[in-house]
Amino acid sequence: MYPPSIQKLIDIFSKFPTVGPRTAARFVFYLIKTPGEKTEELIKSIEELKAKIKICPLCFKSFEPAQIPEKLEAGKDEREFCSICQDKTRNKSLICIIEKEVDLEAIEKTGKFKGFYFVLGGTISRIEKAKQKEEIEKRIDKLLKRVEKDQIKEIILALNPTIEGQNTSLLLQRKLKNLGIKKITRLGQGLPVGGELEYADEETLSSALESRR
Repeated sequence: MYPPSIQKLIDIFSKFPTVGPRTAARFVFYLIKTPGEKTEELIKSIEELKAKIKICPLCFKSFEPAQIPEKLEAGKDEREFCSICQDKTRNKSLICIIEKEVDLEAIEKTGKFKGFYFVLGGTISRIEKAKQKEEIEKRIDKLLKRVEKDQIKEIILALNPTIEGQNTSLLLQRKLKNLGIKKITRLGQGLPVGGELEYADEETLSSALESRR
């Protein structure tokens, strides 16, 4: 239906989360009408994103090393970790497991959580693509090793209250209990079943953190 160059970009945009073919097509035709300098700006921004952004090997949060405050830098090697994982004022015995990085940002905005995070990168489901499922399972293995090494006392399972999120939480509970973790809590009241953390307001999230069980 469309020329190959247009269809190729539609196919690429269609792979973005929550973007279907129709929305992808709108993106492409918007770009066609966009002035050349704006398109170049977009291309340059994407190139900078890929060149400058790193993934923290400890929590899997994306970060830009140049933006880490100097007071947190204990040495060259520490620049491999994000500012949260370098923050020595946080509670080292507490880890909050979230599904996506936007969930981490949502919790941080509440100012109620002073522990560390672990970004799972998704949930385990039967319809998950094999490659995605494999990546999540690798992260779970790294999480278990971290918990065992760092003597973690409490794990907060802050996955979205969807069926997939609940199933993944149950899987994590079984694996973590095998390591002797006695305190495994979930976010409490306020979060609607089937909803997502990134859309919850700060007051609701704060209440859910305080009433975790």
